[in-house]
Amino acid sequence: MTSLDYTTLAHHIKLWGHELGFQQVGICDTDLQVEEPRLQAWLAKGYHGQMDYMARHGLLRARPAELLPGTLRVISVRMDYLPQQAGIARQLSDPTLAYISRYALGRDYHKVLRQRLKRLAQRIEQVVGALSARPFVDSAPLLERPLAAKAGLGWEGKHTLVIHQEAGSFFFLGELLVDLPLPVDEPVANQCGSCSACLTSCPTGAIIGPYELDARRCISYLTIEHDGPIPESLRPLMGNRIYGCDDCQLICPWNRQAKASDEADFVPRPALHHASLLSLWQWDETQFLAQTEGSPIRRIGYHKWQRNIAVALGNGPYSDAVWTALHTKLETASPLVQEHIHWALAQLQRNTERQDNKTARVIRCVQKGMPDHA
Repeated sequence: MTSLDYTTLAHHIKLWGHELGFQQVGICDTDLQVEEPRLQAWLAKGYHGQMDYMARHGLLRARPAELLPGTLRVISVRMDYLPQQAGIARQLSDPTLAYISRYALGRDYHKVLRQRLKRLAQRIEQVVGALSARPFVDSAPLLERPLAAKAGLGWEGKHTLVIHQEAGSFFFLGELLVDLPLPVDEPVANQCGSCSACLTSCPTGAIIGPYELDARRCISYLTIEHDGPIPESLRPLMGNRIYGCDDCQLICPWNRQAKASDEADFVPRPALHHASLLSLWQWDETQFLAQTEGSPIRRIGYHKWQRNIAVALGNGPYSDAVWTALHTKLETASPLVQEHIHWALAQLQRNTERQDNKTARVIRCVQKGMPDHA
């Protein structure tokens, strides 16, 4: 094919991508050498935590052509996921409700994007004939955010997520590796400027500097990737977040531009949306598996799900119903969950005693006719 043919093909690829439900399609080459020192430094500091696969694959993550020999270009796509009537403020402000990251309320995005990317590859193959192509959606050692930025889908924000000027950051990324010399797109300028909102708003201080994330402190990592007990010092900071965290995105000024998705696969499941912590805690494993079928949540398993909810219940207000529900599962829970139940009960006890002391102090001050300045 001539260079003009490839230019036309690239144009059509973007049109087909939009038809398949992607909000944006960009194209870049496979050269990520500039990212290799940064990746090595991040791994050397242990910021990946228990995500051993990141260290195991090493610099392969920055070398797409080694994943699929013969690859010349990466077709990078984004798909918006913010649900209609997301209810974020209500969920976070009510400690009796469970906050689940907005991306996880619907169908597993891995499946949605991968199937669309396969169909995009089929469309391309119908035009070019033989095609070497492979889709990726968080399914291989690949630096998808630098690739997306290089393909012009946005810039990497200080929270390490990709930001688009007109769409914010509430979107998924996917890649299609191809052996075609397509023309590449230009990156866009970083527009974070002097803003540091995401750094100062992170509940656990996981964003330790601009463009540097210590995953070991990140609530998304703690509730999803981390196995074993959650560090006690971080538990009170998690609030009612039981799966993922959106705080660094919620505070980002660019997300004022974020558009709600009309993708049917991302419509929130009623059982997860606006759910109370107590109702989710009462699920047995069979209910958990049924309610999370086809959801990204299912992969953390029932015990980590209970672990996360136990922490959130401990961070919430005391009630007889919560106290009884925690005690009821104490004997049958796994050792991991038992540890977090004991912590939650102790936390509720401390909060109750603190509230009782404050109430008693107010009563004494009122009786003495003095204002309470405490």
